[in-house]
Amino acid sequence: MDFMASKQPENSLLGPEADSQRTLYPYVTGTSVVALKYKDGILMAADMGGSYGSTLRYKNVERMKAIGKHSLLGASGEISDFQEILRYLDDLILYDNMWDDGNSLGPKEVHNYLTRVMYNRRNKFNPLWNSLVLGGIKNGQKYLGTVSMIGVNFEDDHVATGFGNHLARPILRQEWHENLSFEDGVKLLEKCMRVLLYRDRSAINKLQIAKITEEGMTISQPYSLKTYWEFSAFENPTQGAVGSW
Repeated sequence: MDFMASKQPENSLLGPEADSQRTLYPYVTGTSVVALKYKDGILMAADMGGSYGSTLRYKNVERMKAIGKHSLLGASGEISDFQEILRYLDDLILYDNMWDDGNSLGPKEVHNYLTRVMYNRRNKFNPLWNSLVLGGIKNGQKYLGTVSMIGVNFEDDHVATGFGNHLARPILRQEWHENLSFEDGVKLLEKCMRVLLYRDRSAINKLQIAKITEEGMTISQPYSLKTYWEFSAFENPTQGAVGSW
């Protein structure tokens, strides 16, 4: 009997379902994104590192992108999943433009779409391994929100992902105010990014800051922050830590 030629049953594990794959852990990842509202719009900052495990393999990864006319997206986590999300959003914006009705999707609509995408993939046990920050402005209304890889989402005056959620948010809560100028907003973001550079091993000293207002969106050229590494706590970081190396 020719076993290779025999027909497999419908529910065979050798059928199409056997090819189903899941991302069990991320490979190339980006670290924190920090964003805030200022008096004219939204500011967002992210470094350009891409870590392969614990190795800082890539030093030129852009993690902030314009979405349509009114929105700006930043992402932490798996870079390939971020690229997949950008493909989803390209299709969404193209479909919206095809209506040619004089309207366009605002940041609130894009954020709502992303929350549904992330939660849907979570329910399929095949999540997109990203934490996203979506900011924008439309008709004078500023919007800033975030969504996690399992669909947890909220809107706030300032948000952060990754280590930034633990190290940058306390600084933002203390120093942010509604009438921040552009210059003060950039200084505040740089302060947050400097703290993250000192404390997050996956952060690198090469970052971009993006701005979106009613006039449009700009992303700065990559640049480095001035740092100071002579703090006494940096010279012997394990001093006084019982049981440390």
